[in-house]
Amino acid sequence: MMKPLFAATALALLSACSGSWETSYEATKDPVVTRGWHVHGLSVVVPEEATTTEANSYAPDADIVWHGDPFGDRKAQVAEIVRTGVMRGMSGLRGPRGVDVQIILEEFHALTPAARSRAPSAVHNITYVVQVFDEQTGEAITEPERIRADLVAYTGVAAIEAVTQGQTQKVRITDHIERVTEGWLGIGPDPRQEFGSVGR
Repeated sequence: MMKPLFAATALALLSACSGSWETSYEATKDPVVTRGWHVHGLSVVVPEEATTTEANSYAPDADIVWHGDPFGDRKAQVAEIVRTGVMRGMSGLRGPRGVDVQIILEEFHALTPAARSRAPSAVHNITYVVQVFDEQTGEAITEPERIRADLVAYTGVAAIEAVTQGQTQKVRITDHIERVTEGWLGIGPDPRQEFGSVGR
């Protein structure tokens, strides 16, 4: 059982971090245009100045928070998750024009074990900037666009049940980024929404 002082402190921290979150991007691309692309290359860059932490608190103050893989290079781990999700979301593009996709990851703030087990609600905060270039000429086809791919996180019993069904944080986040990418490209349902939860 949570000690009263710890519980009060945790609830105060969670209240301070509650707010509105969203899956959003400026505009859906024209599918007539995007279906003319095929992906030649896709890179995900995590800026050197992006902060990381292994702190097991409710909402650690860092750009990269990830505990869904064994301890290691957290920046590389989350970059690979984003890359996999975006690549899967673009896999339906088989047009004649080769494109290179560049992504700059601004935030990847998933749940710590403490938040996952004890928070009443939570959110995965994921933000990145994407830009598409012509593979042959290097010409920018799109402007840099910020995508917020926030996702409601599972906590407590719901988190345990999700894992038993294979829905780990990594699986859910990767699948969500795939859907967001398809929506942004105009080749899948529009996933944009706002929701209230607890997050950083």
